[in-house]
Amino acid sequence: MELRLDGRVALVTGSDSGIGRGIALRFAASGANVVVHYYSDEEGAEETATAVRRAGSLATVVQADVGSENEVERMFEEADAVFGRVDILVNNAGVGSGGGNLHELDIAVWDRVLRTNLTGPFLCSQQAARRMIAQGAGGRIINISSVHEESCWPGSGPYCVSKAGLRNLTRTQAIELAGHGITVNDIAPGMILTPMNSRAWVDEEYLRSAEAQIPLRRAGQPDDIAGMALFLASDAASYCTGSTFFVDGGWMLTWPPV
Repeated sequence: MELRLDGRVALVTGSDSGIGRGIALRFAASGANVVVHYYSDEEGAEETATAVRRAGSLATVVQADVGSENEVERMFEEADAVFGRVDILVNNAGVGSGGGNLHELDIAVWDRVLRTNLTGPFLCSQQAARRMIAQGAGGRIINISSVHEESCWPGSGPYCVSKAGLRNLTRTQAIELAGHGITVNDIAPGMILTPMNSRAWVDEEYLRSAEAQIPLRRAGQPDDIAGMALFLASDAASYCTGSTFFVDGGWMLTWPPV
């Protein structure tokens, strides 16, 4: 069965590269017009938009800090001015964290990660849901989380906490928006070869060690996540809401490691 999104408008945050770009391109190939969002990489966003147009769909590029209420509102207003509607929102923009264990952590690191990874999806979902309700035709909100919503690593506390919070943001909104025909779901990627996992591109030993822990014995690609996003955005997933879909090569089947 071919999954189509003809005539729909999708806003994909963080679609200047990586998973976000993969989703934007898969949506475009399936007929959706795309709002390409970026924070700092304008060149990457324009490259995504060019690829969307080559696929035969329309694209516009918007810039915003997703953790800023005013900037998110402006971003959606810019999308309105071009397309007049939003049918699909993918909350993909995110940052990793470091800085040590939580008891040693600088509050600025905590604020930066939570603001981007959790407040950002909250603010974007607010704007999207209001428009979808007004449109009266339902809609799709897809949050890109992580296997780390379930598994925690020392030194990555803010990231793990933000993704766990995103899981319950998904569930709460799914309940609140179901009556409007809006579904809200969560994709939890495992190890995906993106700029956030740049070490795997340059450290062959690290990559092979990591892949040995994955039952399918390979790291994922952005298109692996894009395929699940397309399903959740399509009519085929109209009865799916409030769920987490792990796309991790089976990694969570072995967690915690013996």
